[in-house]
Amino acid sequence: MRQALAAIVLMAITAPALAQMSPLGLWRSADDKTGEPKAEIRIADNAGALSGRIEKTLRKDAKPTCTECQDDRKGQPMVGLEIIRGGKKDEGKDVWTGGRILDPENGKEYRASLTPVDGGKKLEVRGYLGPFWRTQTWQRLE
Repeated sequence: MRQALAAIVLMAITAPALAQMSPLGLWRSADDKTGEPKAEIRIADNAGALSGRIEKTLRKDAKPTCTECQDDRKGQPMVGLEIIRGGKKDEGKDVWTGGRILDPENGKEYRASLTPVDGGKKLEVRGYLGPFWRTQTWQRLE
């Protein structure tokens, strides 16, 4: 009985920490140059692949719709816009790859990798275009 109770307590303590080492949740992105908050993005599991949508824009000059988008997102409202599509966890690693990420400010879509860091408090979001990449660090909000 004591062993079972100890196992339950151990699981209750470690489960939140394990859950945090995932890109799932609500994140705040920031401008690469100024560091100003840009948006809040919720990343969810969509049938085994990642899906990230803008929940809230934080910039005063944010466009109301994605005028630069080139696909089915063109003209769609920024709030609710899906900017992350696909991506799965690499086996044996705390990194999610294979998806795409959209920069709604310029309409470009990049190959993406997402890596939780700092105990899952931050998320390194890297977009690749050919041999070039850009990395942002997002802050977990919940």
